[in-house]
Amino acid sequence: MAPRAVWSGQLRLSLVSIAVELYAATSSGARISFRQIHKPSGKRVHYEKTVKGLGPIERDDIVKGYETDDGDYILIEPEELDELKVETSKRLELVQFVNQDEIPPLYYEKPYYMVPNGEGTEDAYRVIRDALRSEKKAALCQITLRGKEHLAAIRPCGDGLLLETLRYADEIREAEPMFSEIQDEEVDEDMLELATQLIAKKSKPFDAGAYSDSYHQALKKLIEAKRKDEDTDRVLAGDDSDESGDNVVDLMSALKKSLDEDEGGSAKKKKGGGSKKKAS
Repeated sequence: MAPRAVWSGQLRLSLVSIAVELYAATSSGARISFRQIHKPSGKRVHYEKTVKGLGPIERDDIVKGYETDDGDYILIEPEELDELKVETSKRLELVQFVNQDEIPPLYYEKPYYMVPNGEGTEDAYRVIRDALRSEKKAALCQITLRGKEHLAAIRPCGDGLLLETLRYADEIREAEPMFSEIQDEEVDEDMLELATQLIAKKSKPFDAGAYSDSYHQALKKLIEAKRKDEDTDRVLAGDDSDESGDNVVDLMSALKKSLDEDEGGSAKKKKGGGSKKKAS
């Protein structure tokens, strides 16, 4: 399946505008996931929206609320949020350029591939890419993704451009409280030389393909082994489809309903003089 663009708009440098699209540069991969199962029945455990004293509620009745210091909630309607459109929703204005190594790794959040969109855009796209590459610069901008405005950096990546969302300064915790108890003393010169030699000996070009998720591999082996083992605990998957698709099976209600039906059936039998004996 072809990847879908997560954002499309204009990349703007002064008076030059280029139509571009963004695609997620990472994926979670084919990782093993588990479902929560009610062991006695073999049914999946679902979750539903509930309100204390009311029980299950309709999703359409849910709005966003901001809790104040007084304990009140200021209600915000979806239409009010839609009206808060900002310029970065469809335009990336390159407002500043910095050295690529100036941005601390702590600020980088999520990468996206940026590609030209439409005819006649590749020439200007390549000019910006090559200019950033020759100057070893990253371009700073702001972008709105999924309703949130992010700071972002754009820099060359292979034959194209990579946009990486950045954390804002107020999202970064100060490191000093964490490292304050580390004493600033001179290290042993012989130990330092030994550590330096070990680093040099084990240094080689970065290759992410040389590493794999060992926990994921071990988990796959465990599941396969349990699948082949006839003594493995299993439950038959029950049919938990219903009209809403999201409702949780209320065990108490189900038990009461079963009890009512049973009492009703017993009353009918007494009234009718008992059931007739079937012919063999």
